[in-house]
Amino acid sequence: MEKIIVEQSPSLHGRVKVSGAKNAVLPIVAACLLSREKCIIENVPNLMDVEVLCELLSSIGADVKKAKKDELSINSKWIDNFDVPYSLTRKMRASFLVMGPLLARMGRARISLPGGCAIGSRPIDLHLKGFEALGAEIVMENGYIDAKADKLKGNSIYLDFPSVGATENILMAATLAEGQTIIENAAEEPEIVDLANFLIKMGAKIIGAGTDTIRIEGMDELKGAKHQVIPDRIEAGTYMVGAAMTRGDIIIDNVVSLHLHPLIAKLKETGALIEESEDGSIRVIGQEQILRTNIKTMPYPGFPTDMQAQMMALLSIAKGTSVVMETVFENRFMHVDELRKMGAQIHTDDRCAIIEGVEYLTGAQVKATDLRAGAALVLAGLVAKGRTIIDNIYHIDRGYDHIEEKLRSLGAIIYRKKE
Repeated sequence: MEKIIVEQSPSLHGRVKVSGAKNAVLPIVAACLLSREKCIIENVPNLMDVEVLCELLSSIGADVKKAKKDELSINSKWIDNFDVPYSLTRKMRASFLVMGPLLARMGRARISLPGGCAIGSRPIDLHLKGFEALGAEIVMENGYIDAKADKLKGNSIYLDFPSVGATENILMAATLAEGQTIIENAAEEPEIVDLANFLIKMGAKIIGAGTDTIRIEGMDELKGAKHQVIPDRIEAGTYMVGAAMTRGDIIIDNVVSLHLHPLIAKLKETGALIEESEDGSIRVIGQEQILRTNIKTMPYPGFPTDMQAQMMALLSIAKGTSVVMETVFENRFMHVDELRKMGAQIHTDDRCAIIEGVEYLTGAQVKATDLRAGAALVLAGLVAKGRTIIDNIYHIDRGYDHIEEKLRSLGAIIYRKKE
């Protein structure tokens, strides 16, 4: 079993390039099922989740090839199976994103309840509500969901919560539905805009992606397309927090600063200096004294829940008392116990965490309880006295492309070890 070892490191300095967005590439790969023609996806990150989803598409008949280091060629012309293997869906939640495209393309999709990070219930009822509104018949039994529809029909769908996954799944299904579909209270994340841009290249008619109301005019078929995935704002944010924590000075390339404004605002409140460049880069200069701040996670354009754990690691060494409110997922404080092992003073009450900043953290043996918790522990290890040993690192590999190599290039002392 592999572990990541992090030693107390010097301040991070240098340049690092961000990979394609995990949360954008996964629905885009799933969307390739909607066409009978070849699709080319560029700026694809080297992630375990991407590998699993590609394996899933191959298992139902798609021809998936790695054309180049960061490029995928996907041809779904020959898909012949609507029954998605449990062995793959249990590995990650994003596997459920194939349900909308399969239902629209083949008239049926059968899939087990998805797995992934245990950060909350993340119910799929909004996905199913949307499919039913489009005319699908849903049957749930023995841990499987079986959806059928001779032909999906457009409808108006109001989401009780602006769920990213539900918005994406319904959006994809609606592209081949008969008539117009309107998704109200839709999620507004940049990754949804990227998915919509890809679908539009395939011939879909979509208006309003990135707002709370999306309109889709259904088509008889979609064509193949070539698309470059947007940069990963969460990966960029993780390195930004790393610069602030280590009192470093780094330039992060291949970013869209607009996507990072909620994080930029909070990092500035902690004292970090941030320079945005028109060339797609951001410079972060950490200061000797890290200041307290309060955070409340919200759907985009609010502060992202995927950056909450990393910011909590930063605030654990800030001067003063900070408060973090988690409103998106009900079980996203599992990293708190791990940070406490390193000396952090954090008290939780339901979805509220109170962080009393300490002078320093101490290395310890900890485990990555989920993807972003793993990133937070890596960052904490950079500033902790001694050595930090992180278990369950498969969570980190699900969402970070060569995180150790990139951090080492900035001066971090970090490596993997098999035990």
